[in-house]
Amino acid sequence: MPRFKTGDAPGPGRPPGLRNRTNQLLDKIAGEGTERVIRTVQEKGDMYAAALMLARTWPRRRGRPVQIDLPSAADTGGLVAAQAAVIAAMARGEISPDEAHLIASVLEQQRRAIETNDHEQRLQELEEEARTRGNASPSASVGFP
Repeated sequence: MPRFKTGDAPGPGRPPGLRNRTNQLLDKIAGEGTERVIRTVQEKGDMYAAALMLARTWPRRRGRPVQIDLPSAADTGGLVAAQAAVIAAMARGEISPDEAHLIASVLEQQRRAIETNDHEQRLQELEEEARTRGNASPSASVGFP
């Protein structure tokens, strides 16, 4: 018998930022054992062994969820305010410079999307204006027969 029935809404899912049980367990083990590994490395000086062990027991992180209050970035004024909020959060130490850089790149993509949309609207307005003047084709406005 299937666990889910057709038409049933799915559950709420995992809360944002909550890691799966395996990663939580590895973080706990790594947190408990890291100090011992560092002390052993200091005493014995075997950096290669320590690097191997840590690489296998503590996977490399690919980023973490960042929670930062930003104003709406739906228009260019909001983008300027959002960039200022990112810089302020970085200055306060709430986010790292790398995280600020990544957030700024997302805001830059939003700016490009807004710019592309604005260009499309302006182009449509110009074409409509040309049509209302009686110019049936774009070539007529340039002077071609």
